[in-house]
Amino acid sequence: MNCQQVTRLLSDAQERQLSLKERAALKVHTMMCYGCRNFGQQMGSLRELTREYVKGAQGTSSNEDVADTDKDGENN
Repeated sequence: MNCQQVTRLLSDAQERQLSLKERAALKVHTMMCYGCRNFGQQMGSLRELTREYVKGAQGTSSNEDVADTDKDGENN
């Protein structure tokens, strides 16, 4: 398995459950390849940051919706 295939699998792992064969091949490669291991860690960090951002944006938008609604219930 080469680095291009590994990066593809790392990306796929964000969207679906990898098969046992895919996970084993990924594990073996990332144990030997610092670049792919680093890429996988960065993808995980980006995913966490994005989730936290979405949570924060949802909390902020609901507060703004309340603030933009006047006493008659109309949005401003």
